[in-house]
Amino acid sequence: MHAQHNIQVSDSRQAHVARLVLQANLAYGESNSPSGSFVQRLKTRQECRAYLAEALELEPENASALGLLGRVELDDGQLEKAHALFNASLSHQPDQAQQYCNLGYWAMKSERPALAEQYFLQALDLERQSAAAFCGVAHAKRLQGQFDVAYLHYRKLLETGAEWDSVYSGMLTCAGQLDVQKADTALAQDAIALLHKDDLPHQEIGRFVGAIIHQQYDLDNPQAQIFLDAASEDELLILALEKTLMPNPAVEELVTLLRRAITAEVAQTVQLRDGLQPLTLAIARYVDRTGYVLAAEEDEERLISAINASISAQLVMGEPQDAMMASLMLSAMYGALFHQDFAVHLGQWNLVDWPLALQPVLAASYYDRATEEAIKQNFDEKTEELCLAKTDVPQAWPSWSTLAYRTESSLKALMAEDLKLPADHLPATLRIMVCGAQSGQRAMELAHYLDDVEVIAVDESLANIAKATRMAGDMGINNIVFWPWSIAQRFVADGHKVHWVEVGRLPSSAMSTVSLAALVSSATDNGAVVHMHTAVEEHTKGDHHIRNLISQHQLAPTRTTLRQLRSMVLTNKQDTLWQSLLKEDDFYSLGGCRDRWFQPQDVHQLKELMGMVSNEVEWKLVKARDTDGHTLATGPVQQQIQAEALGSEVQSLMGQGLSVYFVKRR
Repeated sequence: MHAQHNIQVSDSRQAHVARLVLQANLAYGESNSPSGSFVQRLKTRQECRAYLAEALELEPENASALGLLGRVELDDGQLEKAHALFNASLSHQPDQAQQYCNLGYWAMKSERPALAEQYFLQALDLERQSAAAFCGVAHAKRLQGQFDVAYLHYRKLLETGAEWDSVYSGMLTCAGQLDVQKADTALAQDAIALLHKDDLPHQEIGRFVGAIIHQQYDLDNPQAQIFLDAASEDELLILALEKTLMPNPAVEELVTLLRRAITAEVAQTVQLRDGLQPLTLAIARYVDRTGYVLAAEEDEERLISAINASISAQLVMGEPQDAMMASLMLSAMYGALFHQDFAVHLGQWNLVDWPLALQPVLAASYYDRATEEAIKQNFDEKTEELCLAKTDVPQAWPSWSTLAYRTESSLKALMAEDLKLPADHLPATLRIMVCGAQSGQRAMELAHYLDDVEVIAVDESLANIAKATRMAGDMGINNIVFWPWSIAQRFVADGHKVHWVEVGRLPSSAMSTVSLAALVSSATDNGAVVHMHTAVEEHTKGDHHIRNLISQHQLAPTRTTLRQLRSMVLTNKQDTLWQSLLKEDDFYSLGGCRDRWFQPQDVHQLKELMGMVSNEVEWKLVKARDTDGHTLATGPVQQQIQAEALGSEVQSLMGQGLSVYFVKRR
């Protein structure tokens, strides 16, 4: 009887431990759910810890509990504790595929992707059907720069039904790195799948999609025939036009030809047939994204001018929406509706009053621009635009639609785990200043994915400030403001401090009253972090040549001038002078060209800032990463920075593309 009682007690304890581990797993799953807030996820993470503590008190050698506790420690940045727990779990129960997966993720967090791949392969040896292990191999391959292999792994995962956010995000990252040399139906289907996934940053695969379209339409062949009806039924082409910007001169020429073909047919038939409307709307969205960089022939301009006059007459006569919708589609392919003489009359309708298919074009071409114009009125810098023609007013750049995929976290956690800085003394809400935020994607990602921050995003482009402010409002991100440099300088002069400075695009030489180094010095106190990059873009041979032309001929940044300069480059695109420039995304947007050629980044601002942080009494380099994201030893980097500050050009960091983090000592 006594023995039987012991067995029952033992079974009861084991059952209780099993229930606790199950509850811990459920809590851990909730703590990683993207639908929950960061605070909720922290709470469920603590619940998970509590269940595991109770389970391990009853059964200290429970392999599942040890492994899960290792995952919790790994997520909290405690790499050594996590490694010890995974190995302890395996010592008590060898051949667990799950623990080898966990060790793989530990190795990735330790920036050892080759070792991570070995662990994931061990997990697959034990469990051939493990999607988690196979996904781990894909991640490890991607981190090792084997983008083509990783891409195929992600494709296989999607084919088997593992449609996880991390799989789509990883596949999109790899797609952006692939060199597409031939037409491939499978690649086209992949691109369609990625473009259909609404929560992905499609702006990052414009080059990939453009290369596929380039091959499919045989654009290197001067004899290739382009059929308008076939293009109007091409799902990939239409999705690409709706959601990306393709930095490819041949694709730009294709879009220009298709637009001309549509206009020519309308000139002949005096109607826009239904079959062409989706392509027309897609082109209208695309050219808006480029800032209307595509040049048009004189006959096209004449026809569109007549169409705009007709729309004006129809609006004055009070004709219904249906009577002018085809005309609006055509007009939107050549210029923003907000810039037309009839624009004021469009405001009588709300966006939702228009047909659903037309709403995205009208939003981009009219309603969003009207909202952004109202935002600009709040800033003194608006007076600089008053003397410009409507079409010459700068447009926001870069163009983006969706934030990149990130796991929600806190800035204090990142400072403690990634930079190994003390964070206990920090306030509940930290203040980040993003200098040179451009159109705000990075700034909004910081505001959206960090739960303990308020973000001040600063830029010299009023168009960028207006667009980013509108998009932040549309996304419901309310812990961010977008300011011009003048307001940021007053804010700092009033004694306000920030805990983190993120340096994006440098001020141009036009911002003669701005000293980035002085602003950073005044805005920061002991313990503040400055994050910057050592490479400065916009300095190809072609850029220097064009800036010399601008200086020699005293050119103004009008739409006509920018189009003429681009035309010069495209006409001579085989010339080696232009090869690097043609690879830049900026070249395919009017706003990007304007920034590069008329307001390029001032390298002296970065040199001055680097000189300031080279003072080891005041600043300490706490982390440095190379272009692949690998952590570098800080000692040699610090020596280079100091040598450069002393005038040694031999050891210059400028142009090396490092990502460096400095903390203020006092």
